[in-house]
Amino acid sequence: MSHGLSFLPLQIWSKALAISGILTMGLALLGCVGALKELRCLLGLYFGILLLLFVTQITLGILISTQHIRLERKVKDIVQETIQNYRTDPEKSAAEESWEYVQFQLRCCGWNSPQDWFRVPSLSSNMSEAYRVPCSCYNSSATNDSAILDMISLSQFSRAGPLARPGYSTDLCVVPANSYTYREGCERSLQKWLHNNLISIVGICLGVGLLELSFMALSIFLCRNLDQVYDRLARYR
Repeated sequence: MSHGLSFLPLQIWSKALAISGILTMGLALLGCVGALKELRCLLGLYFGILLLLFVTQITLGILISTQHIRLERKVKDIVQETIQNYRTDPEKSAAEESWEYVQFQLRCCGWNSPQDWFRVPSLSSNMSEAYRVPCSCYNSSATNDSAILDMISLSQFSRAGPLARPGYSTDLCVVPANSYTYREGCERSLQKWLHNNLISIVGICLGVGLLELSFMALSIFLCRNLDQVYDRLARYR
């Protein structure tokens, strides 16, 4: 079953991760060249960049922990705005696809509940009084009947309301809200996901921080004792 996503946001994130990997490799190469060529300036630059990254991570951690209520409200406002303006602005397609992907992966619908979609003008239908929601809300594990996804075609959606724009996405589909859809809002699902993965997230952050501290200590040690270290290594050759 296709859930109607082109996964453009995932492509953007994959490119961002690839660029991050390239920068990380460049940073490691900088430290290696500085150590092998005995260049204190490169080691100092390596230390400075690691220190900047470490301070940035600590700052972000403090901001998230102290401003989490404001952050939750901001995310809520963005999501509700995305839902309310669903399929009305082609420039916001990436945000819509991202939210649909969240619904599909977390098996949830809407922010508070599926009722968040009931007031969306672009999903209203003059042909039926039944409420409709995106196909990312459809719970495929609840039934083996895939015919429900074929009930509403793209041509039908283009006549769903005055704000709908035909040709916006060929993968778009919506389903009746009274069908097999997820009944839980994504706010609660996100809270559950964070609670279940909190230890893993904190562990990864601590591990990365400890690695950065160890590399910084090694770089500053080499920078200050470079001549003595290489003299000792030369004796064992």
